[in-house]
Amino acid sequence: MASKIKVDQIQTADGTGTIALQNQLSGMTHASVPTLTTGHVPTLTTGHMPAGSVLQVVTNKVTGNFSTSSQNTYVTTSQTLSITPASTSNKIMVMFGAFSVSTLAANTAITINVRRSGTTVASGSYYTAQQAGNHSPPFGTIHSLDSPSTTSAITYEVFAAEGGVPGTVTLNGPRELTLMEIAG
Repeated sequence: MASKIKVDQIQTADGTGTIALQNQLSGMTHASVPTLTTGHVPTLTTGHMPAGSVLQVVTNKVTGNFSTSSQNTYVTTSQTLSITPASTSNKIMVMFGAFSVSTLAANTAITINVRRSGTTVASGSYYTAQQAGNHSPPFGTIHSLDSPSTTSAITYEVFAAEGGVPGTVTLNGPRELTLMEIAG
């Protein structure tokens, strides 16, 4: 069943004029509407999408755990992910999450940094306070909006450091790094 909208006139927002639409849409077909694809593979670009639109999403999911006792020194978790922005004005939403954190000692902490070319773009920490024994509270997700200002491939990498009293802390999987290109 087709729907119809019938009105006598459409006024401009400030009320100073009217907008004539008589026969403006006649003959329009789906072929006359601009597409969001090029070639045979859909690709969304800032030329087709308004600012704030998600243009691409890439993710790296690791099911295993990562442990460190490297006190106050960041070490790589070997979890990396690359993305190539379509425009220098586009942003990258960086998100990292883990299922939980495990620790055996009280007053230990873990800090996570997601870095692009050595620069921290997202960071989060978990501190055990006075809890002793084997605890595995949820870690959650850290996120940040990065402005890399490039159309070259860029790589993001996850680093971790143990803090507080000496001990071992573990990020329990699944651990997921996700990058979303946002139209600028």
